[in-house]
Amino acid sequence: MEAATADTKIAPTRAPRKRRTAEEDERRLARFMISPSLILIAIVAAYPIGYAVWLSFHEYSVRVPGLSRGAGFRNYTNALNDSAFQSAILNTFIFTAASVFFELILGVAMALIMHNATRGKGVLRTIVLVPWAILTVVTAITWQTIFEPQLGFVNTALRGLGLPGGNIVWLGDKPYAMIVLVIADVWKTAPFMALLVLAGMQVIPNDVYDAAKVDGANAWQRFTKITLPLLKPAILVALIFRTLDALRIFDLPFVLTKGTNGTNTLSFEAYQQLRENRLIGLGSAMSILTFLIVMIVSFAYIRFVGGNIRGLADEGGR
Repeated sequence: MEAATADTKIAPTRAPRKRRTAEEDERRLARFMISPSLILIAIVAAYPIGYAVWLSFHEYSVRVPGLSRGAGFRNYTNALNDSAFQSAILNTFIFTAASVFFELILGVAMALIMHNATRGKGVLRTIVLVPWAILTVVTAITWQTIFEPQLGFVNTALRGLGLPGGNIVWLGDKPYAMIVLVIADVWKTAPFMALLVLAGMQVIPNDVYDAAKVDGANAWQRFTKITLPLLKPAILVALIFRTLDALRIFDLPFVLTKGTNGTNTLSFEAYQQLRENRLIGLGSAMSILTFLIVMIVSFAYIRFVGGNIRGLADEGGR
């Protein structure tokens, strides 16, 4: 027995395997489920972007299709030194700032009306969302007709009321063309802003307002001290979406003004060089620069605004 006991080897003890928590399992499952979509999106997006980058580093012959030569960064240098592209950058940021500002104001106002309506909420929300559902091309043609110099509603109304401005060629003068562009965009996309703000407004508990009423707060105080602070996360998200969308505006200036009279935007200028002037290398370089500008603004929003969204959301949760 002693010999047998001495020859018996004690099996080494294994360290207990660390069990995954339920949260880790959910994360692994989430990564597994979204990975096919991410791979597909990467393939679909990577090829056009990569091909555009390759085109931007070449110059192409207008006479001989397919004939090209390497250009290095010459197309990017020419694009940045092009006065039309420089004005497109300025016009795009002016349009973005003006349209997003007015869309925010109107969006918050429409969200308040829809939220506080006592009757016909469904019908009211449907009516408000109609401009957003209309195709952008139809919207552009509609506003082009409204601001037509001779028979348009605006000039006819101004002349009928004896007010100045009845003979303005709205889409033919530099300062007015941008105004019409902003009005058309605000009319169409303010409902989208209102929809996002309304979603944030509906999660605010009514108990907070009831307590404020008991304390004697009037409607304006409840709006400034309760509604706006609790709406900041929703407003910031709406601003991100609309700002990035406005920076890529193309269809409205294309239909309304063809980019004339101070309404050429980044996307329109790239299209103009690529499709109309057949300068493939230069147009591709402008497209990539537009992409980079939008990405820089996106990262800036995420860096400086994204943290505020998370902090405000945490404060709201507490």
